[in-house]
Amino acid sequence: MGGLRRYAGCMRYAQGGGLTAEGRKRREQVRLEAARRFEQGAPAAVIAAELRVSERSVRRWRQAWQAAGLAGLASRGQAAQCRLDEQQLAALDLALEAGPLAAGWEDQRWTLARVRDLVAGKFRVQYTIPGIWYLLHRRGWTCQIGARRAIERDDGAVEVWKKETWLRIKAPRRLSAAGSSSKTSAASR
Repeated sequence: MGGLRRYAGCMRYAQGGGLTAEGRKRREQVRLEAARRFEQGAPAAVIAAELRVSERSVRRWRQAWQAAGLAGLASRGQAAQCRLDEQQLAALDLALEAGPLAAGWEDQRWTLARVRDLVAGKFRVQYTIPGIWYLLHRRGWTCQIGARRAIERDDGAVEVWKKETWLRIKAPRRLSAAGSSSKTSAASR
């Protein structure tokens, strides 16, 4: 993970990152609309097309509706409670925006392991690497691969290395000489 970038205002994808309370409510309304159509006897394919969801979801919702009624389609809330409170999450966002240098690392790259260590050191809360990924995704951070050169790069030193060190390391080319193209001829070896 080269760096992290935050989405402007909202998350781009709901999958993997969890939904806000409004998003869960919106999804619940779609399920309840499907239930009204179940009562009318509409087939799963028609409901899926009209609500713009997969047929598999409609079939799963129908099973839940048949087993528990409308309560079976109600939102169950957030999948997992965040271990950090709102103040800690805001402080984490500020620390991530400040960059790895400000957090004590020597380069400009956030990794999941570094973010995990930052959370453990700053808030005394332990997360797994996948748990950090989910936390960052819920907060709107995404993985990015660096598109620019490192700020630590010294172009002058690179040029000197190419001219001096690389020429010493590089194997010299074999001088071309008249000879035979036959692989069995001693002159071609």
